[in-house]
Amino acid sequence: MKRALIFHGGWDGHEPRACAELIARHLAGREFDVTLSDTLAVLDDREALARYDLITPLWTMGTITRDQERNLIEVVRGGVGLGGFHGGMGDAFRGALEYQWMVGGQFVAHPDNIRPYRVRITRPDDPIVAGLGDFTVTTEQYYMLVDPANEVLAATTCSAVSAPWINGVEMPVVWKKHHGSGRVFYSALGHRAQEFLDVPAQLELTLRGLAWAAR
Repeated sequence: MKRALIFHGGWDGHEPRACAELIARHLAGREFDVTLSDTLAVLDDREALARYDLITPLWTMGTITRDQERNLIEVVRGGVGLGGFHGGMGDAFRGALEYQWMVGGQFVAHPDNIRPYRVRITRPDDPIVAGLGDFTVTTEQYYMLVDPANEVLAATTCSAVSAPWINGVEMPVVWKKHHGSGRVFYSALGHRAQEFLDVPAQLELTLRGLAWAAR
């Protein structure tokens, strides 16, 4: 059985506890032993972090210490998987540049806020998204600064009344990558826990991505 750590907190608008508990339940159903933590102090012990197979940050914004950032990065570079979604991973620790490099992207805007848009699968042969097909979500359409080395699995075409200059831009939504020996998975979907239940494809690709990232 693989071991996963989900640490949750930060801005409450992303429902970190509810999302953590939902993902933990489903990972347990896929034979993960899941530990939940509501404090960043869990990042202080590098040796303990290194014993996990997967670490999932669900901590929008917030501040991480340099030692905590270094511990997390070093265990991922050593082979521990990193996986997460939306602002809990892609808008965590805005001042931590090395963390952002590891993630492969950083949120910068969501013009027009929550609205429906289409998610297009770009690599249908990849096991994380195979058989899911394109789907529609109703959530924030993240505009992100992204690493060109990411392997993009799903994308969306940007469209915004409040920011028409981005209309037509192809924006990555789901990607995977490596950072050192560690696998990294990210999905920009998942503003609130209910969205995973409303769109089964979103939940499934998230769980597959986390399982792929796990050592």
